[in-house]
Amino acid sequence: MSEGFYLAQVNIMLAKYYPQEIEKKWQQKWAADGLYEVTEDSTKPKWYALTMFPYTSGNLHIGHWYAMAPSDVYARFKRMQGYNVLHPIGFDAFGLPAENAAIERGIHPAAWTMRNIDNMRRQLKSLGASYDWSREIITCLPEYYRWTQWLFLRLYKAGLAYRAKAPVNWCPHCQTVLANEQVVDGRCERCGAVVTRRDLAQWFFRITRYADELRQHNDIDWPERIKIMQRNWVGKSVGAEISFALDNAGGEETEIRVFTTRPDTIFGVSFMVLAPEHPLVTKLTLPEKRTEVEAYITRSRQQSEIERLATDREKTGVFIGAYATNRLNGEKVPIWIADYVLMSYGTGAVMGVPAHDERDFAFAKRYHLPIKTVIAPPKWSGEELAEAYTTPGVMVNSGRFNGLPSQDGGEAVSYFLEEKGWGKHAVTYRLRDWLISRQRYWGAPIPIIYCDRCGIVPVPDTDLPVLLPENAEFKPTGESPLKYCESFINTTCPVCSGPARRETDTMDTFMCSSWYFLRYASPHCDTAPFAADKVKYWLPVDLYTGGAEHAVMHLFYARFFIKALRDMGLVSFGEPFRRIFNQGTIICGHQKMSKSRGNVVNPDDYVSRLGADVVRVYLMFMAPWEQGGNWDDSGVCGISRWLNRVWGLVVEKYDGGSANRVEAERELTRIIHQTISKVTSDLEKLRFNTMIAALMEFTNYLARVSKARAVADSAWKEAIKTLLLLLAPSTPHLAEELWQRQGYPYSIHYQNWPGWDEKLTRNEATTLIIQVNGKLRDRITVSVSITEDEAKRLALGSQRVKNYLNGREITKMIYVPGKLVNLVVG
Repeated sequence: MSEGFYLAQVNIMLAKYYPQEIEKKWQQKWAADGLYEVTEDSTKPKWYALTMFPYTSGNLHIGHWYAMAPSDVYARFKRMQGYNVLHPIGFDAFGLPAENAAIERGIHPAAWTMRNIDNMRRQLKSLGASYDWSREIITCLPEYYRWTQWLFLRLYKAGLAYRAKAPVNWCPHCQTVLANEQVVDGRCERCGAVVTRRDLAQWFFRITRYADELRQHNDIDWPERIKIMQRNWVGKSVGAEISFALDNAGGEETEIRVFTTRPDTIFGVSFMVLAPEHPLVTKLTLPEKRTEVEAYITRSRQQSEIERLATDREKTGVFIGAYATNRLNGEKVPIWIADYVLMSYGTGAVMGVPAHDERDFAFAKRYHLPIKTVIAPPKWSGEELAEAYTTPGVMVNSGRFNGLPSQDGGEAVSYFLEEKGWGKHAVTYRLRDWLISRQRYWGAPIPIIYCDRCGIVPVPDTDLPVLLPENAEFKPTGESPLKYCESFINTTCPVCSGPARRETDTMDTFMCSSWYFLRYASPHCDTAPFAADKVKYWLPVDLYTGGAEHAVMHLFYARFFIKALRDMGLVSFGEPFRRIFNQGTIICGHQKMSKSRGNVVNPDDYVSRLGADVVRVYLMFMAPWEQGGNWDDSGVCGISRWLNRVWGLVVEKYDGGSANRVEAERELTRIIHQTISKVTSDLEKLRFNTMIAALMEFTNYLARVSKARAVADSAWKEAIKTLLLLLAPSTPHLAEELWQRQGYPYSIHYQNWPGWDEKLTRNEATTLIIQVNGKLRDRITVSVSITEDEAKRLALGSQRVKNYLNGREITKMIYVPGKLVNLVVG
């Protein structure tokens, strides 16, 4: 650490402020007294303050504290405002890193995870946060994942959980399926291995049933960028589903159905593209094309969906030798396969209209396919288009629809198709159902049994939880040990009592975090995942804080979960989080903190030397919370010096006597009320950096008052009391200690937040600037209510101004109310 860091220790010693002793003392007392344990109280308004719970990686770095410290300050502030505050904490404890650690280090995932939790719990307690530790939840413990399994079964019985064979993203290193969001640039976000595609029987949640509702964010206060990201992730498209006829080459199949947002371009179709995974490909491909087609399919399966959809990637494809018929004009259309078409979007088939789609235009140019204009650009006279024309125009070469504006033509074509039975209006979504199966050990087992006689059988509620076997053998290949654990796999069918097999997949860890905020309301309930009356009191969460990187996974899945539970009658609300605030990122050495870069800052080092309060305040002061900033040792030391000055200011004996100092005390009252107003406003808006700046200004002012002994003892005592109350959310240990030393009742954290009188915040005097020909010549202290005539009279009466006028004639007087008089002279 820097030299300045150690110099700060000298300051601490001189000021007789020992944060290590003070913080340990108060943390122990708060815990012993259950100061932050909370119960339902109908006499108070409730406030549910929640920060996204941490994953059990082993150590919290300063970036974690950046998420947690300011949110704790806000929870403390709301408590002092009279709210009944629930501020819980827990651990997101399932997941791949624990299992990978088991393989790499020869330690069981449970042991690795619980050891990490012990360390992280110690770190979190050293923060001095007002967490209700009696409500701690750990998602890998059976008392929690029992209810994760119970909720899976409710979704299954509601038709929202189903099993299907589907192409999936497969990480060969982690030996598991990845969600689309977990594939970054074609690689696993966890280990960096190249992701491939496989067909596997998987469990899904039917999240698409809520697609329209998930696009809406009514009556919730969320960042606009999060709402946009979620709407884009759903990706609603309105258009038509159109049938193209097949000849006998398709056997029993008589049509290919495509979805398009541009039915007005139907007469411009010059080719059709199927996804390589489309079931019709094998049926329609001619024998002489089969080798080429199968080779292309193999290549496409090595790529992730993100790679296949990349806009800057060259479009490739293979003609399968078959044709479909455009029913509207009778033209034969060649059928191709191309990897930019996905089976999971729309129908897995698209119509190629190169004249009016940039992707189709590039494809047609590459493979020398016809380009037929059917939407005329302005002033078009029949010439070949040099590029795709994608904006509105007039329909041409479109039979009975010629001359229609394209916007109207699309509707006309759609209605015509419905009349003929060749198509219909349709809506489709980019959103896919949530794939929850994971071929790993360290997750909640999916509570399903497979019986040769009875088929898929849900585990009865009375048999929950389905426990993870402790004797699992972890293989260096990364394969799930559940597949080889006979004592786990072999079971009895709960319906027919015959031999059966357990599902060996475990659930995506996002399943655990999609409902954990409900469990906090009644974490020890053993008859249900949550007590309905307590959830009714506490939920929804009033303020949820965390990183924006969770916009289309955790936050999205949690919303789906709540909407599904609402429709089952298990909760009465449809949104889990009323307000969301995303903090910025802490960087160090101008780079984002990460273990791989070696620039992670361990808060333990600073807490042990300077104290948690110093670290808390620095994290708030360093930058606006939503922006983040650069960690700097010198800045931490500056905060340490300030809190030492606060300590000295409060503990130093003040002797101002009892004399009446009217003007000084009037000014002190004004400053106090201004500071309360400023700090309160900044806290409400989560502007922690400017809130701390206001407290620093207040401290500096009080230091001047103290030095001058400018006010009576009673006024000074009131000022110090206000300072401590305003400091309490940010520096809970320091404020508690100084509050006790002032003789006030325990605890400062349950005192009322100070109020202010708006009238008393107003300045009674202001500085009037006097200029001559725009140049400053004098400053005069005046009443804020000064009139224009009075201001001009004072300006003319100023001796300094008279010296500059020197008898010259004033041609004009400019007055800015309460601020400035400018005398213009010849």
